[in-house]
Formats: sequence, structure tokens, C-alpha cells
Amino acid sequence: MDIASQIEEVFVSAGARGFLHARELDGEGQVDVDADAPVVLASVFKIVVAVAFARQVAAGRLDESERATVTTRYRIGGIGTAGCFDDVEMSWRDLAGLMLALSDNAATDLIYHRVGRQAVSDVLHDLGLDRTSVIGCCEDLFRSMAEDLGLASVADLEAQLATVTPERIWSLSVLDPGRTTASTPREITALLNAVWTDLAASREACERVRSMMSRQVWPHRLASGFDSDVRIASKTGTLPAVRNEAGVVVYPDGRRYAVAVFTRATSLAERLPAVDAAIGRAARLAVNHLRETAG
Repeated sequence: MDIASQIEEVFVSAGARGFLHARELDGEGQVDVDADAPVVLASVFKIVVAVAFARQVAAGRLDESERATVTTRYRIGGIGTAGCFDDVEMSWRDLAGLMLALSDNAATDLIYHRVGRQAVSDVLHDLGLDRTSVIGCCEDLFRSMAEDLGLASVADLEAQLATVTPERIWSLSVLDPGRTTASTPREITALLNAVWTDLAASREACERVRSMMSRQVWPHRLASGFDSDVRIASKTGTLPAVRNEAGVVVYPDGRRYAVAVFTRATSLAERLPAVDAAIGRAARLAVNHLRETAG
């Protein structure tokens, strides 16, 4: 069985369809499992926002030590400042850190509005990521869900999702890569390659993004497939039936691999541990193959 078939079997066994691209950062090897298929990014888009942020900091257009306030406007669900009861004041630097380490939705939106939509679009244009589309920030994604369900406010979204039929959830635009923030696995590894080789921005800016991604706290997806001596810097993404993670895996021998894994489960269950684990297993299979076949 070839490597693509082995990886596909991992996803099928977990109850999902999977899409994967893995590439050596210091070589030519690649593993492709539907790597050019359009996929919903979910919070993986925050890597693009982080690059736009780091570019502005490095260019002196944004003082990362300046303090900003996360108000109730941004209390749209999740953890970090998005889950706080009271207004939170912290530096842009710390907000960016929470955006990637915890996938803090409120921190993301504050940064997105500070750097501006054009700066985010410029990242995609400059890197030639023609099949990647970022339609807005987290509140835009949540707003689209509320609109699809006929709700007057995003505040009612969480309660409503628990009561609507599965058919209505499956029809949400946020689950359709043709109508929401989306990309392909191959373009996301191209983005990671650009960040890790200082092509996405200045060396200072790229190192800032790499450092923030290395503090991502979730070990249940990509990291679950690798031994503890393997360093991983990555970003997760989660929506109903969608479980993703993309990042760079660095082995003790210094060899580096960009891996982007996107899944669409057959279940809308809130917890999908088999799919989470499949992301790590699929990534490990891909990287093992690259290590074994390298010239």
C-alpha cells in the first residue's frame, strides 16, 4: 500500500475525510493526499493574521508594547480573553501570543482590525497564495453562522446550535470552502515554508511568528503523533465536523517538515478524539515517509 493510501486509511478509520500535504523544508520530498482540494481553514487562518501583524511590528508601524483593551464587543466565545467576563487590557504582543498559543478569538479580531484587512490580503498576494481566501476575522465567521440560522445576534449562536437539526448545521457557509475562509493543504505548507525560510517577511518578523506558533498549547492533534524530542510549532482549527492543524515539525537531527492536515468528520459531535488522533498519526506517517525516502 502506498503512503497516500495508508494515510487515507487512517482518516477513514477515524470517521473522517482527510486532506494532507507534507514537505521537507530543506529538500524536495512531498506527500500529497488531496493536497489541492479546497478546505475550510477555521482558525488556521490566524497564521496569516500573525504574519501581517509581525510585518507591521518589524516595519515600525505598530508598537507591540502598546496596550489595547478587549471589550465586550469581542466576547464571541472561546478561551483566553474571549472567555473573560470583564474588559482585559494587555499589549499587542501578548494578544498576538494568545491568538496563536490559545487560538484566542477576541485577541485575533482586535489584531485583525488593528492591522487591517488589506494587510492580511497583502500577505496572500505577496506569497502567491491565489487559492487562499480570508473573508474576515472570527466575528465575521460567527456572524455568517448566525445569519445562516436566521439569528438576530451572534450572542444567541451557541444556544441555537444545540437545538437546530444536523441538516441545518451541515448547510452552514462556514463548512463550505467555496463560501468561507479557505485554502488548500499545499498552499498552507507554502505559507509555512515562507515563514520558516524568511520569505514571508523580514527575518525578525518571521522569527516572531515562529516563536508564537511554538507556544501553541494543544497536544491532542499534530503533536500526538510525535515523540517528545521532536519540536512542533503549529496552529489548530476547529468548527463543527472540522478538525485541522498545520505546523512545522523539527527533529533532533535538524531536519524540518511542514505539515498541513485538514479533516471533515462524518459526525457533528463536539468531541472527536479519534479524528484528533488521526491528525497526528497521518502526519507521522507522512514525515516518516519523507525521512525514509530522502536522497
